[in-house]
Amino acid sequence: MQEPNDLPLLRIPTDLSDEAAAQLLEFLHELTAVIERHYYAQLRRHYAAADSPQRDLNPATPSSDPPF
Repeated sequence: MQEPNDLPLLRIPTDLSDEAAAQLLEFLHELTAVIERHYYAQLRRHYAAADSPQRDLNPATPSSDPPF
């Protein structure tokens, strides 16, 4: 069985200076922000759909399932 790091999708440089590491991280944060803005509506729909079953629960109604 392969482990997650057996076939890396991205090779992360291991010999970066402190400044280069900080710049790389800043770039990745900016890239993530751009992607989130671009796909905002889709992400919102996805997470709203994922949360919808929990929102329909009525805490006043006792459940027949044990809590654990």
